[in-house]
Amino acid sequence: MRSERSESVVPGAAEPADATDPALETVRPGQPTPGRLGRVGPGADEGLADPGSVGRRQRHELWMRRALEVAVTGPDSGPAEDGDAVVEDVPVGAVVYGPDGAELAIGRNERELTGDPTAHAEVLALRRAAERLGRWRLEGCTLVVTLEPCTMCAGAISLARISTVVFGAWEPKTGAVGSLWDVLRDRRLTHRPEVYGGVLEPESAALLRAFFR
Repeated sequence: MRSERSESVVPGAAEPADATDPALETVRPGQPTPGRLGRVGPGADEGLADPGSVGRRQRHELWMRRALEVAVTGPDSGPAEDGDAVVEDVPVGAVVYGPDGAELAIGRNERELTGDPTAHAEVLALRRAAERLGRWRLEGCTLVVTLEPCTMCAGAISLARISTVVFGAWEPKTGAVGSLWDVLRDRRLTHRPEVYGGVLEPESAALLRAFFR
């Protein structure tokens, strides 16, 4: 897993460190991973080659701020009427961006609102992006989410062929992208997106702490 704070490569290896390597059992989850097969390090297409352009870090932070906005505002269900019960879902926001950087879809946790156990922010954003594009393959797209995806969402991300995942806070209880499991880094998968964790982690974690306080 690539971190916005550091990127390391195992000496003599052809790819960055991957926690699924038996020799790296003691490596803390969150170390760099190769993403696309045969790829080492960031490429020029990530905006790092041109000093005058917006770099990857700045772009990821900008997109994460949008995801945080979605997490706070929630779905637009119209004005509440008298007698309506206030529904409070865990504030997690997700945004899918197209290959050109354009926003395609957003999602926020709606499990309590809809009574749907699969209504996680990531799943809703993926569904809406696929509907907008008219296809289930979201190749070249980036999913930005304020919390580390769970096993269900990580599986959906891989199946949707998302190219890049950017998340904010780590989830030590259910996280499946480096905390408890590493679904998206499993070398047995036919599709492994690039992953950047800990982007605006303090802001994302603070939002969740405020909700559960």
